[in-house]
Amino acid sequence: MKVLVIGAGNMGLAYAKALVKSEFLQKTNLMISDTSPEKTEELKKVSRFDVYTKLEDCLPIADIIFIAVKPYHAEELFKELKPMMTKDQLAISIMAGVTIQSMKDGLGIKKVVRAMPNLPAQVGKGLTSFTASEEVSRLELSTVEKLLDTTGRSVRLDTENDVDASTGISGSGPAYVFYFMQSMMDAARKMGFSEHDSKVLVSQTFEGAVELFNKSDLSPASWMNRVASKGGTTRAALDSMEDNNIKDLVEEAAYAAFNRAVELGKEQNENS
Repeated sequence: MKVLVIGAGNMGLAYAKALVKSEFLQKTNLMISDTSPEKTEELKKVSRFDVYTKLEDCLPIADIIFIAVKPYHAEELFKELKPMMTKDQLAISIMAGVTIQSMKDGLGIKKVVRAMPNLPAQVGKGLTSFTASEEVSRLELSTVEKLLDTTGRSVRLDTENDVDASTGISGSGPAYVFYFMQSMMDAARKMGFSEHDSKVLVSQTFEGAVELFNKSDLSPASWMNRVASKGGTTRAALDSMEDNNIKDLVEEAAYAAFNRAVELGKEQNENS
């Protein structure tokens, strides 16, 4: 099985590096293609995988194709790929908002997977949600899942609407965490802590809280009650968040991302 990654940006490169490190795929079976001569020359020096600038040199021999370019490049790229695609090839898109039907129409193939990774994939802690066209077999789905799992974990969803919804939670979610971290660091600086100490205080707090959550069956609400005591400091902070409707605002933010993902899909279909 030969795998081709089209696009050597952050996510494409994250998958390429994870795939070549895994035991699931041999180094000689991984190819990566990018239009930038500077980037391809840089990648060739790493020599972890075969690097190409021309798709006609690698696409015809690929079994599975990861498409990791910006969504606004999709229509132009599909026109270039379509004449070279075969019915047995399987395409995995990690382009936000690009629907399964637009991939089928644009590439002229039936077996397509729509996936939504998140940024922690770059450090092997990613979460990729995905769904597939009905023409993708169970064996192929198993292979896709193993490929996606090389960057962390994956979850197969039933519909594209579920993938759009996951964008609002896991896809965009790291940014919400960073937003909260930045706010806590800003508060720490105002309290007189140095930049370094502020970072340590916040990052270790997040890491410890996540570890506690992952190693127990308790809900976040249960953990909050364990930390907070009546009349104490934590309860004062939580009461402030409740008074300011922080929970509702976070939910609204997640739905804003979800709705935008749906809009992007509609825009992509209108333009294709």
